[in-house]
Amino acid sequence: FKNKKNNHLFKKNNPNIILPPDYLMYESFRLDYKRYFEGGKNTANWLKEIFGKHKNLENLKILDWGCGPARVIRHFPNILNNSVFFGTDYNEDSIIWNKKNIKNVNFNLNSLEAKLPYENNFFDVIYGISIFTHLSEEKHLEWKKELYRILKPEGILLLTLQGDAFKSILTEEENKIYDNGDIIVRGKVKEGHRTFSAFHPKNYVNNLFYDMKILEHIESKNNNGNLEQDVWVFQK
Repeated sequence: FKNKKNNHLFKKNNPNIILPPDYLMYESFRLDYKRYFEGGKNTANWLKEIFGKHKNLENLKILDWGCGPARVIRHFPNILNNSVFFGTDYNEDSIIWNKKNIKNVNFNLNSLEAKLPYENNFFDVIYGISIFTHLSEEKHLEWKKELYRILKPEGILLLTLQGDAFKSILTEEENKIYDNGDIIVRGKVKEGHRTFSAFHPKNYVNNLFYDMKILEHIESKNNNGNLEQDVWVFQK
C-alpha cells in the first residue's frame, strides 16, 4: 500500500520493463519497482567497478549466487557484453520466472544444501549480495567450501555481510557475543528468507575465509539509521 502509487507510476512510464510478481520482489528485496530496476542497474555498475580493480574484464564467467528474481544479474549482459553470466537461487518461483523473462543469463535452481552443478574452478567472479546474512552458521561453513570449489584460482568472491553498523540493533547480550568475535544468528523462521538474519564480526569473517586473500574490505556505515552492509572481496 505504501508504494502503490509510485509503483503504478513506474509501470506506466516504463511499459516495456518486465517486472517479477510482487511477492518475489518483496521476498528477496522490497516491493519497490523503481528501486528494484534502477537500483539493480546501479548495483551492477558498482560491482563492475570493483571487479575491474582486481580482474581484467574480458571473457569472464560470472555467477550471481542467490540471484532472486534477477534484480542485479539481468543488467550485466548490457554492461559486460563479452562475458558469460549465471544466476542460481533456492527459490523455484524466481528461477522459473527468470528463465521465462531474462535473456542471456543461465539460471539454475539450487537448494539450501551447499551443492551446485558447476565444475571445479569454473568461475572467474562470484558475488553474493546479502546471502550469507540469511544463513545459519552450519550453512556458512558448507557454502564457503562450495563457493571455494567452483571459483578459479585467482578468481574473486564478493560478499556483503551485516557488520559493525548493525551492532546498533543487536541486544545487549547479542553485542557481548558479537564483540567476542562470534556470529549472531536470528533464526526461528525459514532459513534463507529475508527475515532470517545473521551478523558477522570481522574476526569471524577472517576465520571463515582463512584460506583466501582479502583484497578489499569496505566497512559498513550507519547513515542516520539506514544501515549498510560490509563489502568483502576475497581472492582464491
